[in-house]
Order: sequence, then C-alpha cells, then structure tokens
Amino acid sequence: LRSRDFLEDASLLSPENFAVDFALCPEQVITDYIRRLIEFPEALQVLNFARGRVSLVAVRAYEGGLLVGKPIKEMRELLPPEMGARIAAIFRRDQPVFPEGDTVIEAGDEVFLLAAAEHIRPVLRQLRRMMNPVQRIMIAGGGNIGLRLAKSLEKRYEIKLVEGRKERADFLAGELGNTLVLLGDAIDEELLEQENICEMDLFLAVTNDDEDNIMSGSLAKRLGCKRVVALINRRAYAEMIEGGPIDIGISPAQVSIGTLLAHVRQGDVAEVHSLRRGAAEALELARAYSGDAAVK
Repeated sequence: LRSRDFLEDASLLSPENFAVDFALCPEQVITDYIRRLIEFPEALQVLNFARGRVSLVAVRAYEGGLLVGKPIKEMRELLPPEMGARIAAIFRRDQPVFPEGDTVIEAGDEVFLLAAAEHIRPVLRQLRRMMNPVQRIMIAGGGNIGLRLAKSLEKRYEIKLVEGRKERADFLAGELGNTLVLLGDAIDEELLEQENICEMDLFLAVTNDDEDNIMSGSLAKRLGCKRVVALINRRAYAEMIEGGPIDIGISPAQVSIGTLLAHVRQGDVAEVHSLRRGAAEALELARAYSGDAAVK
C-alpha cells in the first residue's frame, strides 16, 4: 500500500471491511532502511533483529584498520571482555568468503558484523575509519519516499529537498515545516553549487527515474558531497554503479521483500533480510516455546 492511512487504521483492512490478512508499505520500509544508514554513515547496509536489540552491519574494510591483515579470531583480543561480536559473512571481490577463525580480512572486503546494537560503533572502529555524524542532507525527488524521508529527518537534520514540479513543490512546502524545498532539477550543476552541495554530508537521490538518480548522484559527488545514496530499481544498474561515485545503490525490491518473506514463511521466522541484493539471506528464528530468538 502506498498510503499510510490504510496501515494506520487497522479497521479498514479487517475481515469486516477489505479482509486483508497482511499489508506493507514498501516506501515506508525503504524510508526506515535509509534512516538506519544515516545513523551509521560508515555502513553499506544496516539490518536490525530481536526488535532492534541486535544489528547486522556491512562495512568495507580499509587499509590501516586494526583487524585488517589479521585473522578473525584476534577480534576478541581487540574488544573489551563485555563486548561480544561476530563476523557473519565476508564478500571479497564480489565473491563470498566463508569466515573461520583463521580467515584474514583484507582491505576492500565487505564485512558483515553482528553485535548488540549498542556495541556496533566500537566494533566498527576495528575495521574502518569512523565518519563524522551526518548533519546536512540534500534529497533529490519529492515523491512519496522523498516526502517521508524529509518528514522523518527534518527535526534532527538540516534538510534541503529538490523537486522539479512546481505544483508538487508547493505541496511539499506546505507539508514540511523545517525543510527547505527547492524548485529545480537535481541534475542542474548551477543549482547544486548555489545550494552548497560541497558542504552536504549526504545526498539522497530518490526520484522514480534510475537514470536521473545515477546522474544527480554522480554530479553531487563530483561537486564535493561526502556521501551519495541512490535509489536504483534495476538490479543490474545498482551492481554496476555502487562503489564508484555512488556510495550505496539501494534496490527497493530487495529492501522490502524481507518483510513479505517473513510473513509468507511464518512459523518460527521472525525476520528475513536480503544481503547484497539477494546474494545471501539473514534470518531471525524465534523459538516458540521460550520466546527466544536466534539469528542465522
């Protein structure tokens, strides 16, 4: 469903009315996914389990990281005794590497770390440089996702939203209280420079057009924006552009499908998340008899 009104009023979907057993709003799922990325600007992917108590975070290891060039088993020696963490998966040059105690992490590896949510940041420091917290964000595209993002972020961050349609821009200006709505094209180099794109911590390209998102994101990075995230519907595009001027390419289908899979499988499956656009899955299995959960 695209309208949150249906999801917020449970009676509309009840057996007495539309009789819908399960409903999801992919645009809200994507919004929540991007918000988690903003909280961890170093991460390529952030997934939550156990109702937010456990996080699985993907980062790219960098030359000079404390754990880079060392076997995984030494990670325990680098962390405080009370802090537990596991390396759940490694992808090296787009190929999976099964993590064992003697596996050596190389610079450039995509590493998936599993830890308690409050321990994620200190664990990340073992693998890569920490980035400054995000403060200034520019959003390209004022559609449903752009509006949801701006609404959910504007109280904590400085937001600028670029929209090309005047009628929609007027509507957005009325809906948003602390967001600066700009009428223009996100591929307009002059506009981006006038709005100090070089001072932005994050550029989010979330229009409905893959090519526009790629072009505007690439331009923003060339003009000095620190980090660029683009919504890419075509999987081939996402795999091709990520790691270049686009830091993260998000596939809406892969992000939202986990919510649907968790419902379809039901039983003991509490959460399902897709890793690296479908290359692997992370499952949370709930033990019905005790309420405990395990992540696989």
